[in-house]
Amino acid sequence: MAGEYNVTYITLDGHVEVQRYRYLYFVIMFTVYFFIVCSNSTIVCIIVIHKSLHEPMYIFIAALLINSVLYSTNIYPKLLTDFLSEKQIISYQACLFQTVIYITLSYSEFLLLAAMAYDRYVSICRPLQHATIMRKRTVIVCLVLSWLLPTCVSAVGIVLFSNSKLCSFTVREIFCNNSIYNLQCVSSSALSVYGAFVLINMSLLPLIFILFTYTRILIISYTNGREYRRKAAQTCLPHLLVLISFSCFFAFDGIIVRLGFHIPVTTRLILTLQVISYNPLFNPLIYGLKMKKIFHYLKMLKCRIQFK
Repeated sequence: MAGEYNVTYITLDGHVEVQRYRYLYFVIMFTVYFFIVCSNSTIVCIIVIHKSLHEPMYIFIAALLINSVLYSTNIYPKLLTDFLSEKQIISYQACLFQTVIYITLSYSEFLLLAAMAYDRYVSICRPLQHATIMRKRTVIVCLVLSWLLPTCVSAVGIVLFSNSKLCSFTVREIFCNNSIYNLQCVSSSALSVYGAFVLINMSLLPLIFILFTYTRILIISYTNGREYRRKAAQTCLPHLLVLISFSCFFAFDGIIVRLGFHIPVTTRLILTLQVISYNPLFNPLIYGLKMKKIFHYLKMLKCRIQFK
């Protein structure tokens, strides 16, 4: 709908009885956001402070957790505001911006997980060459590309979309994501082809690469001793858990939503809340409990707090 001062607004129509349960929604999601920021930031600070954790694997973990905080901050503040508002609307320009950030951070998650998989592959399968291959410069390049490439491809996609004529101003979501492409009067062939190209290169290919590296790690670990297999499982299992959960939610949000499949609004809301909550909330728990060094420093931090 067209608002005052020629500002176009998009209605976020994915809420369920928000007028009735607004305060319950607000308290629950504010608590989730608080824990996301605190838990992820705690792990990142531990990695930054302790020099023994200044290794490629832990640097990539810190980058992944920073990604989670940025991802949540792009969504939660606006979501919390909507819970307390009479109308759940967002300006068209802000919606485009939120979509760019959302797509960028989603694709960067795949690239960061791919970089982590490569680091684990080199560490386990070529341990003598790990220090030579995974140098500081290599890690920095991987981090920059993991955020820069998704930013560029998502920005190009939004520019192509912004030239399309809109016939609808309502999205069946609680925030702006891939569903904004359904606002077009006529689907753009160029945008569809570009979207498929980006989806393949930014998510499918990294996913195939990750599965390939972990398959190689699995094969090599089973040809060695039990201790070798235990070490491989200890470092790779957290990454696999994160990959599996993120891939499942990305499949829902990036494919089902984009294709416009009809899903009951309550079911869609529940799935969407899982998409924006599960990984950012549980990533620090997975890495904090499964990575021995991080868990060790977490116990030290807990003891200091209790002692004080």
